[in-house]
Amino acid sequence: MLTKNDVLVLNNTKVIPARFFAETDNRKEVEILLVSAVSSDNLTWKVLASPKKYLKNNSYVDVNSGILIEIIDPETIRFKSHDDLKFVLEKAGKMPLPPYIKRDSEELDINRYQTVFAKEPGAVAAPTAALHFTEELLEKIKQKGVEVLFVTLHVGPGTFLPIRTEDISQHSLMSEYFNISEEIWNKIQNAKKSGKRIIACGTTVARTLEYAAMTGKIHGLNNLFIKPDFKFQIVDSLITNFHLPKTTLLVLVSAFMDWKNVKLIYEEAIKEKYRFFSYGDAMFIN
Repeated sequence: MLTKNDVLVLNNTKVIPARFFAETDNRKEVEILLVSAVSSDNLTWKVLASPKKYLKNNSYVDVNSGILIEIIDPETIRFKSHDDLKFVLEKAGKMPLPPYIKRDSEELDINRYQTVFAKEPGAVAAPTAALHFTEELLEKIKQKGVEVLFVTLHVGPGTFLPIRTEDISQHSLMSEYFNISEEIWNKIQNAKKSGKRIIACGTTVARTLEYAAMTGKIHGLNNLFIKPDFKFQIVDSLITNFHLPKTTLLVLVSAFMDWKNVKLIYEEAIKEKYRFFSYGDAMFIN
C-alpha cells in the first residue's frame, strides 16, 4: 500500500508508569493518574483522582512503597519524598492500562504497552495505531523508499474520555504536550509541496501535524479537536484503530472521510468481528 512517494509519520512518545494507588491519613484508598507536569522539576503534576473527594487541600497521601505525595488541591499533587521523578515512577508507578483491561498491570506491560520506537517519556496512553508496527515491518517500508519521520505528542487521559454532550461542539479536549523538530517539520512541508503523500499513523499524529499547520507552532500544548468540516492541510492518509462510539477519535475519522463511508466501514468491522480498543485492528484511510 505504500510507495516511495510516501512519507510515514509516527509518534515516538513513551508511556510512563503514571498510575499510583495511595492511602489517605484515615486509610481511604485513592487512585491517582498523572496527566501533565506543571513544574520545571517534573515533580508537580495535574492529575485525575478517584475518588477525588478523598484528596483534601494541603494534606498528604502515602504510596505503599514509601513515596509521599502532597495534595495541593484535588487536581494537583507534588511528589515530596524524592526529587527524582524517574526513581518515583520506577519504584511506585503502575502502567496506566486502558480501563477496559480488567487486570492489574504487570512487568511485561512496561514493554508491551509501547510502540517499538517509543523514545520520549511522558504519555499516559500509547499511540495505539502504531502498536501494529514491528521493527521488521518498518525496515521493509524504508527499503521501499518510504521516508519514515517521528514527531512527539504525549497522549493524555483525555483519549479515554467519552463525549458526554449532545452537541460535539460543546466538548473540549485536554491539552497535550507536543514537539516537532524544526528539521522534521521542514521535511514534512517540503514533501507536501513536492506532491508526496503524508501518511499520519494515528489520530495523535494527525492532530500534531494539523495543529502545527494551523498555528505555526511546532512545540507546546495542543488541544485541537478535529470535527467534520475541518480543512486538512497536511495529512493525506490516516492509519487508525477502530474506535468506540461517542469518542473524539471517531469524530476525527468522520472529519477525514464522508460519514456514510465511515458507517459502511464500521458495519463491515462489526460483521467480520474485527477487534476494537487499543489492541485492536487498524484501517488505512485515503
